[in-house]
Amino acid sequence: MADAVADFFWKRLAEWGVKTIFGYPGDGINGLLGALQRNDLPFEFIQVRHEEMAAFMATAYAKFTGEVGVCLATSGPGATHLLTGMYDAYSDHVPLLAIAGQQARNVNGAHYQQELDLTSVYKDVAAYVQQAASPASVRHIVDRAMRIAKAERKVAAIILPNDLQDVPYEAPVRKHGNTFSGVGWTAPKVVPFEADLQRAADVLNAGEKVAILVGAGALHATDEVIAVANRLQAGVAKALLGKAALPDDLPFVTGTIGLLGSKPSSDMMAGCDTLLMIGSGFPWAEFLPEEGQARGVQIDLAPEMLSLRYPMEVPLQGESAETLRAILPLLGQKAEGGSWRKGIEKGVASWWKEAEDRAMAKANPVNPQRVTWELSPRMPDRVIVTSDSGSCANWYARDLKMRRGQMCSLSGGLASMGAAVPYAIAAKVAHPDRPVIALVGDGAMQMNNMAELITVSKYMHRWPNKTWICCVFNNEDLNQVTWEQRVMEGNPKFEASQTIPNVPYHKFAELIGLRGIYVDDPARMGTAWDEALASPVPVVLEVKTDPEVPPLPPYFTFEQVKNYMSMLGKGDPKERHLLVDTARQVLSSVLPGRKS
Repeated sequence: MADAVADFFWKRLAEWGVKTIFGYPGDGINGLLGALQRNDLPFEFIQVRHEEMAAFMATAYAKFTGEVGVCLATSGPGATHLLTGMYDAYSDHVPLLAIAGQQARNVNGAHYQQELDLTSVYKDVAAYVQQAASPASVRHIVDRAMRIAKAERKVAAIILPNDLQDVPYEAPVRKHGNTFSGVGWTAPKVVPFEADLQRAADVLNAGEKVAILVGAGALHATDEVIAVANRLQAGVAKALLGKAALPDDLPFVTGTIGLLGSKPSSDMMAGCDTLLMIGSGFPWAEFLPEEGQARGVQIDLAPEMLSLRYPMEVPLQGESAETLRAILPLLGQKAEGGSWRKGIEKGVASWWKEAEDRAMAKANPVNPQRVTWELSPRMPDRVIVTSDSGSCANWYARDLKMRRGQMCSLSGGLASMGAAVPYAIAAKVAHPDRPVIALVGDGAMQMNNMAELITVSKYMHRWPNKTWICCVFNNEDLNQVTWEQRVMEGNPKFEASQTIPNVPYHKFAELIGLRGIYVDDPARMGTAWDEALASPVPVVLEVKTDPEVPPLPPYFTFEQVKNYMSMLGKGDPKERHLLVDTARQVLSSVLPGRKS
């Protein structure tokens, strides 16, 4: 029997090296599913609970493997459900291929059931989107979609009408109006010209107080960043997506930067005279040096990201590791033991002590900072950690000390709720021999992550290493937004929008064959992590945390403090606690010299 279009489609993707597909079935892709079933191809199909989760998983799979993540959904609502995860990949410059079904070609444009103009729907998020019109068109659509996703680290989308999937495949014929595409792409060596490298080196050599900021583009340039930092006697701050780029046991690594960042990162940026940005699109420019304060050099593979957050004197398009290796011989060795590096290291040591004090402070019942602080020294060597957005991301950003060989990520540019559990599932699919930990707020669990625990239960038997932990911060509050309302708007907590139901997440885990652990005593936190890490089955570790522990930024502006103080007296349900304890912490975080 001749191959159908769907058979050719999967065989072509196999030639491109695709191994894993995250998806959910539907009649718009029945032809594709039939071909996937009957062909002996090296694919693992991961059935999710919701198409949005498939796209999140594909994004995380790409982050943790470097390969193109692939997600599959049916036509209509299935196709639109993919969008949030597709935008997550788009925002974080991750290669992703979305495959969607479509209604039959002869009813397109007829306002048919589940017929949507998916080309228009995907146009903003996808660098390449095409709906196949004939069997011969499928070849070049697949090849171009994969090549663009790989080479440009962008989203591509292929739309296949359901009737086209089942017709016999016809190769393009040699005549006018046809094209003959091929499989394959190899990453080039991207390094700036020597003259530009020298210009950058001149700026860096002239600096006396050099600050380095690294992002996801530096994840594979650890040794090169360390070498440059030591040559320049610089400190290194990390954007959230670059948290694993450098280990936190280096005394000159100041930790994360920004609203979720550390005080030494903020201090370093406020005092530097030279800024070197490497592979980062860090969004909050107010945490970078003031314009005109520092000379700037930036290295990024994506030219559209150059000189976007800070006016760089030398913007360099290049791959991070290769470019740093090329520039290192041009850099002079700055004297060791200088006041700039010593000051950074002193600030880092002080910060970790402050973080410990904050984590061990009394709370009702468990201080959320203690959850991650107790985890940090217990993290296995090859662990992969994922975090959701919200207040738990603060503790993930500040309290976890990453070591070499560990990986971590979250929804960065999009900062979407609901990504931690699908990210953690994808991490386990990509690396079934590695331990995986997800840090999740109770809001995200109720939004969509509880359902994906069923996916964990379905696939855990395939994992040789069974360590998979979902740690839920149960504070019955959409906590990050509550604090934003208080500090940014000067409004008290709006209980109608912020208070969420108290759900026994650990008991739900037990119902579906996972292990549940519940903690409401801070003294048990360390022991609970030990139990979870030793468990022979995946674990939901539920911790009853205090929602009134503020996710403090490295500093408050006076405008924010004014808003916060004006909120007091407006009827916040926790006003007494806020007056007695939290206001002291907020006021102590105001740094002199910062402009509001």
